[in-house]
Amino acid sequence: MNIWPFKRAEKRAVSGDPSWNALINGGSVSASGAFVDVKSAESITAVYAAVQTLAESTACLPLHVYQRQENGERVRADDYPLARVLRQPNPNQSGLTFREEMTAAVLLHGNAYARMETNGAGELTGLHPIHPRNMTISRLSSGRYAYDYTDDDGKVVRLLQGEVFHLRDRAEPGSVLGRSRIAIARDTLGLGLSLREHGASTFRNGARLSGVLQTPNVLDDASAKRIGDSWREQFAGAGNAAKTAVLENGLTYQQLAMSLEDAQWISAQQFTVVEVARLFRVPPTMLQDLSHASYSNTAELGSQFVRYSLARWIGMWETEIARQLLGPMARRRYLAEHSVEGLLRGNPEARADFYGKAIKDGWMTADEVRRLENLPALTKAQQERPDDE
Repeated sequence: MNIWPFKRAEKRAVSGDPSWNALINGGSVSASGAFVDVKSAESITAVYAAVQTLAESTACLPLHVYQRQENGERVRADDYPLARVLRQPNPNQSGLTFREEMTAAVLLHGNAYARMETNGAGELTGLHPIHPRNMTISRLSSGRYAYDYTDDDGKVVRLLQGEVFHLRDRAEPGSVLGRSRIAIARDTLGLGLSLREHGASTFRNGARLSGVLQTPNVLDDASAKRIGDSWREQFAGAGNAAKTAVLENGLTYQQLAMSLEDAQWISAQQFTVVEVARLFRVPPTMLQDLSHASYSNTAELGSQFVRYSLARWIGMWETEIARQLLGPMARRRYLAEHSVEGLLRGNPEARADFYGKAIKDGWMTADEVRRLENLPALTKAQQERPDDE
């Protein structure tokens, strides 16, 4: 797992897997005619909200490293090298910002990469993220994979399997590259972009739909251009809305298109929100869509968000940490696991109910609860105090 110096023994195979960089979401034109890539997709507020909801929620959960004991119990191993790296992967990032960035990259690009840094003893000392668009993966003659990335100086650097921490979304059978949800739903997102452009264009042209100026007279090109320019100058733009037009020389105005209400433009915009929620598997309420929300089902949808939406990303981090950042022997003794109870912090009533049941049923003690709440352990006098005092 040593990073420095780079190993150069293996070479890129001429035949084999294609250039994975070509499969990363570089963007293309959708069926609606809108160009869709990661940047344009994130400009749709529903996409940005879905990605942030999943990335922020995953990153904010406490992630601890535990050591298994011979009696079957486990204890926090905060001084273990992996635990220190997960708290601060590199000098420029905390564990929260690193995990948020990596999770968002998987959601948008399908893949996230980080260069693994180790010391002379082979211990992990750092994780340095690499933008997915700068990475190319190829299969070597040995059957392993090489990761070639372009650094800030334009130099191509080769890392081998075991030197890159790679997170990915669902992949095709036999592939190591995760599929981009943006690329999969390009036409759906392109429709959302086109709807937004339609609305913006409508308001830009005076908050009214197009029509025609008619006259029984014959106009030459110069006259037609002069009339058209004059009309746009006086009535185009939201600031010119509701002005009264004065027509001359027999000109008449006839509106041709339907109104925004007739075209159900707002309903179409709502459809985009639902489609994005379906794409990223988050409840619409998490995207501020409260059209079908009530007090009772909002609480249940929040619970489903933890069980079904977050579960995949929490599991991805835990399993890939064990597979890639822990050696075969270390995996038998250590594991990384999230504390989902952290999601209860914003709900004091639910938190108190959860802790109360845990203490009553005997699988947590009062001191363990106080530790989670950043409170000191009970003193001996407090422990001996009668309950009715």
